[in-house]
Amino acid sequence: MLSKLTIKNVALIDSAEIEFCAGLNVLSGETGAGKSVILDSVNFVLGAKADKTMIRYGETECMVKAEFSVPEESKAVRALREMDIDTDGDIIISRRFSESGKSSIKLNGNTVTVSMLRKVTDSLVDVHGQSEHFFLLKEVNQLRTLDGVIGEELIPRKERLAGLLSEMRKIEQQINLLGGDVKERGRRLDILKFQIDEIEAVGLKDGEEEELLAKRNKINNLEKIISAVYEATEALSGENGALDYIRSSKRSMSGISRLDEEYSAVCDRLESLSLEADDIAETLSEMGEDLYFDEDEARETENRLDEIASLKRKYGADKKEIDSYLKKSKEEYDLLSDCEGQYAILTEKSECVRKQIYEVCREITALRKKHGEAFCRRVTEELKTLNIRNAKFEIQFGDYTLQDAASAGTNGLDELCFLFSANAGEPLKPLGKIISGGEMSRFMLAIKTQLSDINEISTYIFDEIDAGISGKTAKVVGEKFAKIAKNMQIIAVSHLAQIAAMSDREFLIEKREEDGKTYTYVRMLDEGEKTQEIVRLLGGESGEEFAVKHAEELVRQAKEYKAAIN
Repeated sequence: MLSKLTIKNVALIDSAEIEFCAGLNVLSGETGAGKSVILDSVNFVLGAKADKTMIRYGETECMVKAEFSVPEESKAVRALREMDIDTDGDIIISRRFSESGKSSIKLNGNTVTVSMLRKVTDSLVDVHGQSEHFFLLKEVNQLRTLDGVIGEELIPRKERLAGLLSEMRKIEQQINLLGGDVKERGRRLDILKFQIDEIEAVGLKDGEEEELLAKRNKINNLEKIISAVYEATEALSGENGALDYIRSSKRSMSGISRLDEEYSAVCDRLESLSLEADDIAETLSEMGEDLYFDEDEARETENRLDEIASLKRKYGADKKEIDSYLKKSKEEYDLLSDCEGQYAILTEKSECVRKQIYEVCREITALRKKHGEAFCRRVTEELKTLNIRNAKFEIQFGDYTLQDAASAGTNGLDELCFLFSANAGEPLKPLGKIISGGEMSRFMLAIKTQLSDINEISTYIFDEIDAGISGKTAKVVGEKFAKIAKNMQIIAVSHLAQIAAMSDREFLIEKREEDGKTYTYVRMLDEGEKTQEIVRLLGGESGEEFAVKHAEELVRQAKEYKAAIN
């Protein structure tokens, strides 16, 4: 559950701390007081896209922190451990966003990305806003909702389908290579033959280009190299060169080497130095003999580098890419050379894979129909408890055949539509063409109630799901909230007194002007304040005896109902 929400510098909120309870939490307030700011803050800390307009005017950054307490075996905890983030069931998310567009996210003190955050928060909270009404009116989203009901049972079949679709795309690509008339294939074969022969004629070897470039560098700097070797040779072994002085020094020390071990040691070192200098002088002499400009070698080097450069321009940036191009060209050449035989083989493969795709699609459809029927029954029962006594809800599936397998996607071949009827004697019609605003609110509540048992989410947030309802229906929705809140946390933004009366914790969101600035405040109400807020929601005046009695009666009835279901 969401135990605490801290908000700083978001829109009209300077600073707010909201401590939620485990049951039904209701947020109410005048229109424009800032209820949407609370939900925007929640969405932000859960990983929604940040927006500079969130930042309070005059401030440079905003911050939202959410503290959760969840079971250790929950999906959120498992996701954290996969990221090597420690947790004992407490999850603390802190997110900042600055005017410069920079964002930072901390998850239990560890810096994470938005995508990492969502892996955790997707299984923590479900936020239902009025926009979701429109979401469910689209048939593609109806399919997603049903698949959410089925859950993990679909995963292996969808994975198999994705693999088959990938295989089919590869086969189709190979078939396309065989396309065109005889002349076109002939021209393509000529091109491939030329390219294969050209690459093989060059016969590029591993490391060859690097060796040639080193050789070219030596040739281009030959004059400089010859000059350096000659000067080094002269300095070492020429007249009055270093060797002469070393030998002279050695002779001088030889005369006194017997007088002391120290002198003898120096004499030995001079002997070693003389030998090393002789060896170096010989090496330099040999180098000098080999240093000459070979015009043929230079020309061959340049020609070979030109050949390699030509291959690289046409077929790849290096030998690995050129070899890959050669391999693919040979495969295509072989394929086109045996066009008729290959076409027959590929056509047979395609037909086989198409049948497999169709079979997997049928399995997926069967699963959807099986779970869909049970889902419709449960939702219909929920709707009846929500004062739509004659509700009927079905899922209509479109038909398809083996021939349709060519158009299959990763979700299969199903085209489905949610059908609904709220009144006795009225036929089932597509959801978007028949349902009213108040009915849609209750329909979504029924859907969410069913999904809550599947997705392990422990906190549901509803933004004015009570839109379009009033009176007895409002009381029924409030009771439904109270019943659901026995097993999970609910945070509801509401303008209905009946729902506020059912709350385990009531929060008032109010807007004030102070020193020429506007502030939004959130505060938890005590029992007396809660009654006064219910009076306001009923449209009464504070202190008005009838309105107060009505509010108190709603609270009393709510307490009796909650006691009865506990």
